[in-house]
Amino acid sequence: MAPHLKEGAKAPTFKGKDQNGNVISLADYAGKKVILYFYPEDGTPTCTVQACNLRDNFSLLKKNGFVVLGVSPDEEKKHKKFEQKFDLPFTLVSDPEHAIIDKYGVWGEKQLFGRKYMGLIRTTFLIDEKGIIKKIFSKPKSKQHAEEILEAWEKTL
Repeated sequence: MAPHLKEGAKAPTFKGKDQNGNVISLADYAGKKVILYFYPEDGTPTCTVQACNLRDNFSLLKKNGFVVLGVSPDEEKKHKKFEQKFDLPFTLVSDPEHAIIDKYGVWGEKQLFGRKYMGLIRTTFLIDEKGIIKKIFSKPKSKQHAEEILEAWEKTL
């Protein structure tokens, strides 16, 4: 696992394939504010709630200059189905090899029903136009995620 990133640090660069098979990188979004959110799996209840909250508030996020990138270990085809099923207007990045996940240090021990296991820890990074991490949500509120992002951004100004 990568060392845990801190607010104020430079966001690690990365490349990955999106749900359409296109290679994208963080550098593609230089000069833009990026919401980089990591989630465990397409189609699971909490991940769907979080994605739909970002979808429902997408026009407001866009109006405020944000680009949304979702990253999970799922393959491109699964991302495409997730995008289509829930009409998601943003990019989903496939990271089955954990290249991006490890750079951002979001893979670790989790617990469910008393059982411990390794998995993706739901985390969101707000990255400014210069590539600096302005805010890290280590426990994002899935049902109000867009609202908490906008509120947090206001406080960083």
